[in-house]
Amino acid sequence: QVQLEESGGGMVQIGGSKMLSCKASGNILSVNTMAWYRQAPGQERGLVAVIGKSGLTNYADSMEDRFTISRDNARNTVYLQMNSLKPDDTAVYYCNADLDERLSDQETRHLVLWGQGTLVTVSS
Repeated sequence: QVQLEESGGGMVQIGGSKMLSCKASGNILSVNTMAWYRQAPGQERGLVAVIGKSGLTNYADSMEDRFTISRDNARNTVYLQMNSLKPDDTAVYYCNADLDERLSDQETRHLVLWGQGTLVTVSS
């Protein structure tokens, strides 16, 4: 079974940094686009950043100044480096991956998966 496992959440002080990781595991043929979303209390889930297999990135407005998305294709892992954190960055951060699962030598299945979410709390 293919799944995403996030790590790195927790509490951080205002102005601090934190790196989130998300690893895809299972019988994976190919991991295509990987992304981070976040959902603050009382708000809808929204895109933070996305990265293609080639490393091409795209960020939501105002995110690129402080956040950096990267990936390690050999480890099927995506990272989100967050700097100069503010209280407004407090949210549950979700990993998202578009990938192909190997079912057999001839069969694959396309999946779009979400991680379970990891809470980042920015406070003084």
